[in-house]
Amino acid sequence: NERDVNALHEFFHRLPVEYRRFAWDNVDNRSLIEEWGRSIDYGKVFPLLAVDGSRVIADATLHMREHRAGPLRLVGRIKWMLDPEFRGAGLGTMLVNHLIDIARERGLRHVNCALISDLEADAVKTLEGLGFTSSMLPGYGTDPDGNQHDMTHLVLKL
Repeated sequence: NERDVNALHEFFHRLPVEYRRFAWDNVDNRSLIEEWGRSIDYGKVFPLLAVDGSRVIADATLHMREHRAGPLRLVGRIKWMLDPEFRGAGLGTMLVNHLIDIARERGLRHVNCALISDLEADAVKTLEGLGFTSSMLPGYGTDPDGNQHDMTHLVLKL
C-alpha cells in the first residue's frame, strides 16, 4: 500500500549513500519501490520490514527461483539493509533467522547471500556464526563508479 511504499522509500533515503550505492537494486528510484508495493509475488520474494513506530528501520527479503525450476530451484537468496542506528543490536540476526525459518518451511535446501567483504565485514562474521560457510571472491563486485570490490559468498545448508 501507499503508506508502506512511502515508509520504505524514506528508509532507503535515510541510509548513508555508501550503503545505498551497494544495494542490489536502485533504491533511489521511487518508481521501483512503488512497483515492489504493487506487484509483490510472495512465491518469489518474501519481504520482512522492521519498524520503530511508523518508521522502517530494516528491510530483509528471501528470494526464490521463479517456477521452482532448474538446478537452483531449492536455493534461496537473502538480502537485507539496516538503519545504521540499529546495527549491533541483533536486529539483522533476528531477520536472517526468520528468513531461514521461512526458507525451511518452503522446502528450500540452502540459502545464500553475497556481501561486500570490507563494507559488510560485521555481517559476514555474524552469518559465519550462524553456520554459513563463506568464500571470498576477489574483485567480484563493481560499484557505480566502476571500482572492483571483493565480495564474500555465504551459503547455509538447511
